[in-house]
Amino acid sequence: QVQLVESGGGLVQPGGSLRLSCAASGSIYRINDMGWYRQAPGKQREQVANIISGGTTNYADSVKGRFTISRDNAKNMVYLQMNSLKLEDTAVYYCHINLYKEYDLRPSDAWGQGTLVTVSS
Repeated sequence: QVQLVESGGGLVQPGGSLRLSCAASGSIYRINDMGWYRQAPGKQREQVANIISGGTTNYADSVKGRFTISRDNAKNMVYLQMNSLKLEDTAVYYCHINLYKEYDLRPSDAWGQGTLVTVSS
């Protein structure tokens, strides 16, 4: 069993900032990719950013220059610093990891329960 717990969502005004955190725990042998997805009302889930084990990052075009993803491998945590937030950033944000579990040679995926980010004036 692997658990992901997100925190840091909330209500913020346009132009404001929030920092999301995600802690992974459980039967983890090694985490490969870590990332954030989001789903706005009536829209499909989309990838926001990801960071591979070596530190390389990728961002959706819509958040480049505003969001920064980082990870702490020692703590099995991933963060998303969100600056200059816009109304269209309103969504439920989900943490995602690709990992190897203990005693399992097959890579698998795990998801958090989601945290709501609301950007509103």
